[in-house]
Amino acid sequence: MSELLLLSGLLSDDTPWLDVAGRLSATCPVRIISFANCSSLGEMAERVLAEAPEQFALAGHSMGGRVALEVWRRTPERITALALLNTGAFPRRPEEVTSRGRLVKIAREQGMAALAAVWLPPMMARTAATFEERSVMQRLTNMVESQTPESFAAQIQALLSRPDAEPLLPTIRVPTLLLSGSMDTWSPVSQHASMQRVIPGSILVEVADAGHMAPIEQPDAVANALREHLDLGHRSQKAR
Repeated sequence: MSELLLLSGLLSDDTPWLDVAGRLSATCPVRIISFANCSSLGEMAERVLAEAPEQFALAGHSMGGRVALEVWRRTPERITALALLNTGAFPRRPEEVTSRGRLVKIAREQGMAALAAVWLPPMMARTAATFEERSVMQRLTNMVESQTPESFAAQIQALLSRPDAEPLLPTIRVPTLLLSGSMDTWSPVSQHASMQRVIPGSILVEVADAGHMAPIEQPDAVANALREHLDLGHRSQKAR
């Protein structure tokens, strides 16, 4: 069976994927890869390829979805299945330089705790009212605070200099899952629907009561979608 590589997003270590990985570990081998201090999507893709087996399934969350597309650009013959979660394929938009630069400025001048307080809440489906929601927010806050402003700035540079991945979408010829949270305002379901229309045979899943951090907000739903639509544990050869 193919190993499943889970690619982490901006400012993320293993934390957003850990609950999903635990739910899939009995189905197939699972590995989480993150990208601290990487300053280009190409560098991130090469990190993945250096760790990957000869053939593998690939799931990327947020920035990790863009890395997954860059891996596809380089070695499509090695990928057996693909999942793009809470992400996009479009090139840099003009307003991103200002909005992302403001966040880097907060990290450098006020620290990572201040960044977490500004950056995380708008990504979540709702305010942390219940014990479970508070636990998820605390885990994500700890994750952000463990990162450095330098690593954050490097990853922002990678996103601002990203290549246009939209022309890659019609070339994808493996089982592909598009997934986003019903309350994700950063990478909404409609954005994934646009990608789904041009990726042949792809499946779109909307996860209820999830925002931009769907893997940690709703790990059961995300794990089930990956298991069902990527045929994990059974697929060993790339679909032709």
